Amino acid sequence: MNKDEIYANIKSQLKASSRVKKTMVQECVDDIFAAALKMTKVFQKGGRVFFCGNGGSAADSQHLAAELLVRLNFDRAALPALALTTDTSILTATSNDTAFEKIFVRQLEALAKEGDLLLGISTSGNSANVLEAIKYCNKKGITTLGMTGKAGGEIAKIAELVLQVPSNNVQRIQEGHITIGHILCDIIEKNLFAN
Repeated sequence: MNKDEIYANIKSQLKASSRVKKTMVQECVDDIFAAALKMTKVFQKGGRVFFCGNGGSAADSQHLAAELLVRLNFDRAALPALALTTDTSILTATSNDTAFEKIFVRQLEALAKEGDLLLGISTSGNSANVLEAIKYCNKKGITTLGMTGKAGGEIAKIAELVLQVPSNNVQRIQEGHITIGHILCDIIEKNLFAN
């Protein structure tokens, strides 16, 4: 690529990302509001929030759990948030000894209880291990949220509330997911600690 092509590529991608965000303003605000309230209530009642996903969604899971547990805008008490994507021994043992589809379920069996919440992240909405985690939580009285792309996939059919980024492009969906995640963390933190 020459300099002009690179500049054109940069501008094109920034514009594409901006278009998705503008559509999110029109289509996602009600669902983000509902998700923020659900998550706030879980923390208020002494529950925990779990995150799971694969690849970039695993990274988002870790990122958002850290924002809640440590801080986002200001110093305050820690919130019980955990990414189920971080312990390589658990992930590989479960994959080796049972099945990759169970890597999140196995951890939820040990750690989650009724009144907790799971946020499963999948750009396609069809990640088998995220689906299994949501199915498990639905049976156990654990609130289920999903973050997907426009298509929604199977997650849109089974999660209690789904935050669907209005795009079919994986990069744009991931950018939307982290934006939504930051908004959720901001609202939760202010709801619980702003005073």
